[in-house]
Amino acid sequence: MANRYLLAHTLTKEQILSKLSINQTTGLTEKEALNRQSQYGPNELPKAKGRTLFQKLIDQLSDFLILILVAAAFISCLMGEYIDALLIISIVVINAIFGLIQENKADKALEALKDMSAPKATALRDGKRQELDARRLVPGDIVYLEAGGNVPADLRLIETTNLEIQEATLTGESVPSGKDADKAYKSDTALGDRKNMAYMNTIITYGRGTGLVVSTGMQTEIGKIAHAIGSLDTSPTPLQIKLNDLSKKIGIAVLLICGIVFLTGFLKHLDSPIHLFLTAISLAVAAIPEGLPAIVTIILALGMTKMSKQNAVIRRLLAVETLGTTTVICSDKTGTLTENQMTVVKVVLPSGKFNVHGTGYDPIGRFKLISGKKTGLSETLTAGLLCSDAILTKKGNRNTIIGDPTEGAIVVAAAKYNLLKKDLESLYPRLLELPFESSRKKMSTLHKYKSQYKLFTKGAPDEILKKSTNVVLDGKIVALTPLLRKNITKEIEGMSDQALRILGFAYKDYTKLPRKLTEADETALTFLGLVGMIDPPRQETKDAISRARLAGITPKMVTGDYSRTALAVGKLIGLTTQNDQILTGEDIDKLSDDKLTELVEKVDIYARVSPEHKVKIVDALKKNGHVVAMTGDGVNDAMALKRADIGISMGISGTDVAKQTSDMVLVDDNFASIVKAIREGRIIYSNIKKVIFFLLSCNLAEVLVIIISMLFGLPIPLNPVHLLWINLVTDALPAIALGTERGEQNIMQHKPRNTQEPLLSKSTWIMVLFHASILAFATLFAFLIGLSTFNSLAIGRTMAFLTIICGELFRAFSCRSEYTIILKTGLFSNRLMIYAVIASVLLIVPLFAFPALSAAFALASLTNVQWCIVFLLSVIPLIFGELTKLTTPAPKKFSKKAPVKIN
Repeated sequence: MANRYLLAHTLTKEQILSKLSINQTTGLTEKEALNRQSQYGPNELPKAKGRTLFQKLIDQLSDFLILILVAAAFISCLMGEYIDALLIISIVVINAIFGLIQENKADKALEALKDMSAPKATALRDGKRQELDARRLVPGDIVYLEAGGNVPADLRLIETTNLEIQEATLTGESVPSGKDADKAYKSDTALGDRKNMAYMNTIITYGRGTGLVVSTGMQTEIGKIAHAIGSLDTSPTPLQIKLNDLSKKIGIAVLLICGIVFLTGFLKHLDSPIHLFLTAISLAVAAIPEGLPAIVTIILALGMTKMSKQNAVIRRLLAVETLGTTTVICSDKTGTLTENQMTVVKVVLPSGKFNVHGTGYDPIGRFKLISGKKTGLSETLTAGLLCSDAILTKKGNRNTIIGDPTEGAIVVAAAKYNLLKKDLESLYPRLLELPFESSRKKMSTLHKYKSQYKLFTKGAPDEILKKSTNVVLDGKIVALTPLLRKNITKEIEGMSDQALRILGFAYKDYTKLPRKLTEADETALTFLGLVGMIDPPRQETKDAISRARLAGITPKMVTGDYSRTALAVGKLIGLTTQNDQILTGEDIDKLSDDKLTELVEKVDIYARVSPEHKVKIVDALKKNGHVVAMTGDGVNDAMALKRADIGISMGISGTDVAKQTSDMVLVDDNFASIVKAIREGRIIYSNIKKVIFFLLSCNLAEVLVIIISMLFGLPIPLNPVHLLWINLVTDALPAIALGTERGEQNIMQHKPRNTQEPLLSKSTWIMVLFHASILAFATLFAFLIGLSTFNSLAIGRTMAFLTIICGELFRAFSCRSEYTIILKTGLFSNRLMIYAVIASVLLIVPLFAFPALSAAFALASLTNVQWCIVFLLSVIPLIFGELTKLTTPAPKKFSKKAPVKIN
């Protein structure tokens, strides 16, 4: 295989089809494709080599906070405290293994997300054009190429229509290369000069084509250099950077406190140097939240997985955080705010008007004449059918469209009139094409009909009308007079007011075949008629827009459609009213940057915009301090997607280029999914803050227990091994459970989080200190009862150990919500929390059941009375936690009267 088809560019298309034994009209059978895949393997490049298990383990152990513990264990060993040293090292290793497991879970979650956004290809199998995973392609498959997509394998082109491909990944040349299927080249022709070839992972920028797969996977040109493209970005996010910074600050603070404690005790001769050093080690162990990095990583990974189940595939971790700060969503109309199931409902000809019955992609319905004559209907539908690339096909028991939904609606409408694509294409074979461009807003195809040649053009009705000089009226070609032009314009406006998407159609006769089509050919046209189609708003869109506004997020419609259509749809979905201002692409071109920056705050609908206008809108909003999410689906939208804070591509209608540029892919192309993803982003960030609050307050309580006991000349209530057990075993499981909370019920009624907001505010630090003090008080009180009342240091330490453990487990329930008491959140509404607490309790049992472990942890058996005291004291932090919620005001609900503060 490796050498057999490397010279495909030297063969004619007939020769390569013959060599691979392919029928160009039927393609491969599924059975033959499976046989070839077992022979050649899947069509995919090797995945980028990840870190080994050993490298991951070293990374876990090289964390700054963990290194402090390792150093403490080493010094303990040198000082003869072998049991403490062994236990510290053992629990550090357990933490590393725990972190490793969580990291692997996160990696698997990210890999699953990568698979969800894997590239697709349209191929001919069993005589049918069908979409399949690009990895299933095999040598011999016939593949269809369209602008905006990626070439899925190495292809010998067999048909091209103005096809241009950007091959920078192979040749370094950024200018797209024109392609010609009819050429053949010498064997030593350079890659960039092989006009009859298309190579894997290059970008189709213009035109369309058909190619025969000649190499797949590692046998492709890109495979030879093993170039990994389009992988998920897992670089550290601002949150992770803040956490790392917090960890380092905690570590430095711990070292300073330990040093001060040791020196103070040594200078005042409070104890022996060895005991003072062990006390300092105890402080270090108490203050360091060892499991925090691993827990945050798994929360992010679980959140991304949950988002993917809600049809939002996150390609970059950064998007998870940014979603929670979003203040503006700029959304396309078609397919995102609407159903993207276009249906032709009206046809307007110069001679008459028709209503079209039937919905969806079922070719069942009729044309009802409502005024005028039927003259010209067949010609208009023929022009629309031939000047389109969409195909009506069956998927199971239902009809579906392969290609553009707008073109699909025309194909279905023509089928209702008994005009079938395959029949007309045999009568009017397509010879040349001028593909659709957003700048021209038109598409043209040239066909042979008997001894003549016909150019059919479809596009934006105003553009078609502008380029037309004649019109078909009552079966005759007459001049397009100003009066006729005015009447047609009036019809366009009336259809726009009905929220219809409109296409105009025209034609032109040729006696001689031109060499190629240019924009000059799209002039002096003969106007045929208008087709109006409806794309009904999604049922959930209106509610999603309302929820977005309640959350302080401003939805904006950015569409290439007409102002009247955009306004009509905007009214249906509750985005705007008749009096609201609309900006068109033409308006934007006339505005200065400063004026546009002013107007974007007032305008929520933008019509007739190009990708370049999208970039201007994003820049203006960002200039005002907004965090902008922008949707896009075309190859030309890549710049706007990059410029936005969150680029969102469409999973169904989006091109490969748009998907690779974006931060998030909408699997269902649904606006409501964006709002759901924003809610999930807010919940994830909120949960991470809850976890940090919980862990820091627990650790600070441990520090206070040790410092206060030292100040009052008491024995240390908790040994280093106790503290490590609390931090890694007791705290970790509830912390993970906190990371899975469903979020505050009114989380989408608060304004977006300020991007400059610190991870922990001053008020949060005060609450950390308050809760830590209550837990420390309960623990010290338990210790003193054991020490004085029961006259035993071992019992005192055991009671302190159990009180702080139970106190933290009870507090975990309180930490589930910042403002809502447990009775309202529901004690059992987070089952994982119940399981985590039960598991943490069960893990304590062996410490008392096995004498060896009891001795290692210096734990004593407790009486029923002592257990009751422990229970009563450990409930105190929970009670105070709930009481503070009654006095802590919840964030104010967002109000449009109090606009979002721009950062």
